[in-house]
Amino acid sequence: MGAAGRIGRVLDAAGVLAGAVAATAVFDALGLPSPSLFGGLLAGLVRGLAGRRRLAVPRPGMLAAQGLIGVSIGALVDLETLAALARDWLPVLLVTVGTLVLSLLAGLLLRLRPGISPVTGAFSMIAGGASGITAMSRELGADDRMVAVLQYLRVLLIVVLMPVTAAAVYGAEPGSGGPPVDDAGPGWPAGLLFAAVCVLAGVAVGRLLRLPVAALLGPMLVAAALDLSGLSADATVPGLLDSAAFLLIGLTVGLNFTRDSLRTIGRALPLALLLIVGLIAGCAGLGAVLTATTGASALDGYLATTPGGLYAVLASATDSGADATFVLAVQVLRLFVMLLSAPLLARWLRRAAAG
Repeated sequence: MGAAGRIGRVLDAAGVLAGAVAATAVFDALGLPSPSLFGGLLAGLVRGLAGRRRLAVPRPGMLAAQGLIGVSIGALVDLETLAALARDWLPVLLVTVGTLVLSLLAGLLLRLRPGISPVTGAFSMIAGGASGITAMSRELGADDRMVAVLQYLRVLLIVVLMPVTAAAVYGAEPGSGGPPVDDAGPGWPAGLLFAAVCVLAGVAVGRLLRLPVAALLGPMLVAAALDLSGLSADATVPGLLDSAAFLLIGLTVGLNFTRDSLRTIGRALPLALLLIVGLIAGCAGLGAVLTATTGASALDGYLATTPGGLYAVLASATDSGADATFVLAVQVLRLFVMLLSAPLLARWLRRAAAG
């Protein structure tokens, strides 16, 4: 490739990146969940369908994005969260497994539409961990385009419906929880150091242990270990880095869209929407089970088992006076179970399909 060709590719990539940042700003203003992921997805989709030459996110960038998302997830774990699970660990674990079973059943039903593999169906319907599941889906053999669209369709529905349901059905009273607690952490320099240590050490540990999707699961486990030991000093991934990671994941998925893949997703959407609504209702049923078997209120049980939209759920729990610590504990446990079981599920589903 000549100098003119290289300059053209750089300008092409810069244009797509600028479009992703602009779309992120618009989606952020609209209040969409994960606006940077949606912004990257839209910009990548437009470029993937319109461009004649293939453009891709460099592999080091993709690995760094996976690592940062893993660190963000791992940093959710702390001793207070684990203590909230200690008393009711058995019903919480059973409800978590129940959510996984519901997800697998929904994934099997999604395969009624042609062109959807077992792994793609299951990953599209896994309830919880949308960012992590999307980031690891291609590496585990799923169609990351369909997984991203359906995972975030569920998150969007939850963000829209959850406040209404919590108030109308469970008697939540917005504003009754008092002002939010300031938990800014030690600042971005410590957060930057924390993220770098977790990503570098996590990738090394993941490869040493031969973890699948080592770039995500390794940093996630290292971040959780540092958080539980107190060595993290409550540091978190700086917001700008977090947004950049989501944007790169969105670009990676969007750039791989084709007209055929869009048609496949479009044909699957009506059935997928029904399954997502059924999954949300099923998880609400599991929330009732959690309420009946623990000391949690009906509102706590509903918010703790809502299948996605973690930060929106925590905001609602804090604002309505629910037990935010218990809600976070159940949500984080499910998040870890879903992400750590995903590679095993992918392997099992591929073998079952081959058999």
